[in-house]
Amino acid sequence: MNPEALHQLLAPSGQEVLAEAMSRSPRREDFLRHFTALSRKYPAELARSALETAILRREAVRKFPQAQKMYFTREALEQATGADVAAYRAERYQPFRYAIDLGCSIGGDTLALAQHRPTLGVDLDPLRLLLAKANAQALGLVDQTGFVQADLYAWLPARASADTALFFDPARRSHDKRVFHVWDYQPPLEVVNRWRANFPALGVKISPGVDLQELQHYDAEVEFISSAGELKEAVLWFGPLKTATRRATLLPGPYTLIAEAPGAVEKIPLSEPLRYIYEPDPAILRAGLVRPLGRQLNAAQLDEDIAYLTAAQYQPTPFARAWEVETWLPFNLKHLRDILRQRKVGRVTVKKRGSPLEPQALVRDLRLKGDQERVIFLTHFLGKPIVILAAARRLGK
Repeated sequence: MNPEALHQLLAPSGQEVLAEAMSRSPRREDFLRHFTALSRKYPAELARSALETAILRREAVRKFPQAQKMYFTREALEQATGADVAAYRAERYQPFRYAIDLGCSIGGDTLALAQHRPTLGVDLDPLRLLLAKANAQALGLVDQTGFVQADLYAWLPARASADTALFFDPARRSHDKRVFHVWDYQPPLEVVNRWRANFPALGVKISPGVDLQELQHYDAEVEFISSAGELKEAVLWFGPLKTATRRATLLPGPYTLIAEAPGAVEKIPLSEPLRYIYEPDPAILRAGLVRPLGRQLNAAQLDEDIAYLTAAQYQPTPFARAWEVETWLPFNLKHLRDILRQRKVGRVTVKKRGSPLEPQALVRDLRLKGDQERVIFLTHFLGKPIVILAAARRLGK
C-alpha cells in the first residue's frame, strides 16, 4: 500500500470495497481467489488494498482488540506493540499532561497514551503517519492526537517541559534485517542523550534480547515485559519515569518484581530436586531476577548457572510455572527409558536448561509406549547432568 492507495481506501467508495472484502473473512492463503473476485467489480489496486486490509485486520486481532476498525501494513503490524503492553506502559505516563511518541509508526503507542492525555505522534514515513491518523479517527481519538512528519535525527521540540514526557520507539530493522545492537537502531539509542536535557522523562522501547552490557552507561531502569508467558519487549525508563534498576512485569495482571537494592546478597541455597520444580517466566529470566524470586518462594537452585528453582513446599506465584516432581536421577538413557516404561508413559514434554541434548532426538531414542504423560527436565545439579521426571499437569496459573 502507498499513501494514494490509502486515501482511496478511506474514501466512501473505498469503504464500500473494504466492507465487501471484510465480509469474505479472507485469509492470506486465499488472497488470489478473493482478489480475482473483487477485481471483477472494482479497480484492481483498490481491491488489492481492501483485501490486504481485511486480511491484516483478521490477523491483528491478537494484538489489537479493535483491529476490525484499524489500518495496517504487514511490516508495521509485525513491529507494533500489542495493545495490552502499550496500555500498561501508558499508565506510567499518568503524572504528565502531554506525551510525544517518537517513531510512532501506525500509532499503537500514540493511541494508548492518548487515552489519558493529548499526545503527539512523530514519524518520518508518510504512509505510517497516514495510517496512524486513520487509526486515531477510527478509535475516536482525533481530538487527543496530533501527528508530525519529521526526522528524529534533526527535530524535536526544543523548549524544555516538565509536564511533557517522551516515548521513543527506534527502528530495529535495517534493509529488512533485524538489528541487535543499540547503536544500530535507527536512530541509535545514543540520540536520547540530546533529548534528556529538555525532556528528562523518557521511555524507550528496545529489543528484549538486548545485551545488557550495552546499557551500562545509561542511568535508566530496564523493564522486561511478558504477555501470557511470552517475552514481548524491554523498556528503558529515564528520569522521573525510573522507579527501580531492573524490573520484570507479567501481563495480564500486571504482576511485577523488581531487583533488590544494590549491594544486597543475591545468592540462594543450592539443592537437589525437591518435591516441586519451578520454571520462571521469561521476563524474570531476562531481568536476572531468578534469585529474588527464589527467596520469595523459599526455593533453592539446582546449580548456580541453572534458572530452575526447587522447593519442598509449593507456593502459588504468577512469576513461574510449577510441576510436582516424581523422581530424578543422573542422566542415563537406559535408566530413564526403564522408568518411563514401568510407568507406561507414552508422551513426554521435554524441557531443558544446560543440557546439550536435543529434545526430539531424546524422544525418538526413548521409544515410548503407553497412555500416560509426563514432563522431563534435562538440566544440571551441581554441574552434573540429571533428568527430572514430573507430573504432566502444571500447578497454578
